[in-house]
Amino acid sequence: MKSSRRGTLRVVSGTARGLRFTTSPGTDTRPTSDRVREAVFNALDSLGAVEGALVLDAYAGSGALGIEAASRGAAHVTYVERDNAARAVLVDNLKSTGLEATATVQGGDGMRAVASGEPWDLVLIDPPYAFSEWPMLLDVVAGCLAPAGVAVLESDRAIELPSSLHAIRTKQYGSTVVVFAALTGAHT
Repeated sequence: MKSSRRGTLRVVSGTARGLRFTTSPGTDTRPTSDRVREAVFNALDSLGAVEGALVLDAYAGSGALGIEAASRGAAHVTYVERDNAARAVLVDNLKSTGLEATATVQGGDGMRAVASGEPWDLVLIDPPYAFSEWPMLLDVVAGCLAPAGVAVLESDRAIELPSSLHAIRTKQYGSTVVVFAALTGAHT
């Protein structure tokens, strides 16, 4: 049974710093906590991976990761979320944070969006923890990442990367594992 309660998060840094936005009701989406988002985006900022980037937030949920990227200077964020209720919350969140001008919101499957052929500078992958298609998804990520691009992969367990990707950093925050990956040979 889905919960009808919504939570709130805040934008950690950037132009929308401190603004609050809501999370989607129910258990189908799991927003990244403020603490984990702050750590992830501080690491991405140190890699120069956000400012001016073309970003894909696949499995966007309420948009927490993409909103943080937009607030920190990403040129454009494409949000992909299949759940209609979550997508409606995402659109409201973009309006309430003033970041809708740098956004495209799409319905559909995150893996298909990754496979769109775009050369993404930053790919944010935070599927539901029950997600079981990591090997196929990671092969697709390697095919659409810009040469100097970074993929952020969030899960509840270790993620085995294909030979086409290598881990720049791996961090664990409680039960959340975050892998920063790049094309093999890039970001050494």
